[in-house]
Amino acid sequence: MSDTTELQVSTSIHAGGEWRAAVSGATREILDPADALPFAVVAEGDEKDADLAVAAARRAFDEGPWPHTPAAERAALLRRVAGLLVRDREELGLLESRDAGKTVEEGRVDIDCVADAFRYFADLVAGEAPGRVVDAGSADVHSVVVHEPVGVCAMITPWNYPLLQASWKIAPALAAGSTFVIKPSEITPLTTAALIGLLTEAGLPAGVANIVTGPGHTVGARLAEHPDVDMVSFTGGLVSGTKVAEAAAPTVKKVALELGGKNPNVVFADSCATGEGFDTAVDQALNAAFIHSGQVCSAGARLIVEESVRDRFVTELVRRAERIRLGRGTADGVECGPLVSEQQRDRIEAYVASALKEGAVLRSGGKRPEPSAERPGAGYFYEPTVLDHCHREMRVVREEVFGPVLTVETFRTEDEAVALANDTEYGLAGAVWTADAGRARRVAGRLRHGTVWINDFHPYLPQAEWGGFGKSGVGRELGPAGLAEYRETKHIYQNLAPKPVRWFAG
Repeated sequence: MSDTTELQVSTSIHAGGEWRAAVSGATREILDPADALPFAVVAEGDEKDADLAVAAARRAFDEGPWPHTPAAERAALLRRVAGLLVRDREELGLLESRDAGKTVEEGRVDIDCVADAFRYFADLVAGEAPGRVVDAGSADVHSVVVHEPVGVCAMITPWNYPLLQASWKIAPALAAGSTFVIKPSEITPLTTAALIGLLTEAGLPAGVANIVTGPGHTVGARLAEHPDVDMVSFTGGLVSGTKVAEAAAPTVKKVALELGGKNPNVVFADSCATGEGFDTAVDQALNAAFIHSGQVCSAGARLIVEESVRDRFVTELVRRAERIRLGRGTADGVECGPLVSEQQRDRIEAYVASALKEGAVLRSGGKRPEPSAERPGAGYFYEPTVLDHCHREMRVVREEVFGPVLTVETFRTEDEAVALANDTEYGLAGAVWTADAGRARRVAGRLRHGTVWINDFHPYLPQAEWGGFGKSGVGRELGPAGLAEYRETKHIYQNLAPKPVRWFAG
């Protein structure tokens, strides 16, 4: 697939096993953020399309074979999907790059991770026991706890990692035997639509997997409130997540929310005592803040560095940040792509302006780059930005910026470092850099964040559970807990020798 390929995907709604246009006939152009030019067209669904998709998922769950398909067969299908993802890795990686603005290499890595997620959940259910026996204290009683699919799941995913975030929901839902309707972000829907096609190719029964492309205020809102939806899983911003929870409350749906973070990257001086240690900590601080232009919920956007090494650390960080090669994600050698939209760039510019007004010192970036052959002037590019001398009262430190902006704070003691790291409404992820194993365990144990990396940043494991504290949301993705989100638990108590109770005279 070349950069000039015109994709016409106007029948991007899939319900009941059929691709179709929106009921209203509306469409949306998908823009390449590197040049702001349209390169695809998708259907722009609304509440009517959501209703049709939910009805299809409801029929497939209540009347279809999927919920009753043996776990081994469901696992086999998930493995087939993983194989198809590997087959289409290059095409999907490029499509993810053009849709979301990330580099092609990041897109390829995303596809690898998506395939890993499908394999993991396949392995998880394939080897499960049919139920957990509970000792009832009597030989005449057989008591077992079994897991059943939760039902029809509504999934609402963000624009930054379209296919990866979709896979974290779709793979466990299918492994559990549930059916679903997914609404990808209206600005990055293409790879999710492609995944629905792969599920069909792998042999998934009609109606199990459904997609409605369209905006959140219509499609997403309807899915969250729909009485025939049993569970809603949302990944995105705090404001939208709160609305999803409110919409789901009247029908007492099961709700899973992943709402972002403001993640600290705590660097102790002893981690920089050697040249290699210093180089690694600086390199990982760049990775934490600027991968995918900082448009990552777990981005290490708050650098909290010990005062004794602060000047040396920040000086080297700035030197390297200024050398990051910014450009179209499909160009060779580019290290950082554009922001996803003009609206997102405007948001970043407002945060930087606010920080400077509140006293932050601009050390690098803070502006749009000069246009070049690999950086079209119409693209949504913004330079990697380092803001020094920041403090907790600044908006840029308190709020999730979701862009290539790194703030720098300092500390003197371990207690002060922990206090700064925990001084946030969010609690998604964080990191600790130290050569002291005891300190590493102490600080990691004291941080109120769902994931804590020690001497690393950003890796995740499908086997681990992903979630957060505070306003980072509720529920878990990945790992056994991620599977549990798409299940209900049933206790079956069988009396093998029933006898009359005779509590009452009769």
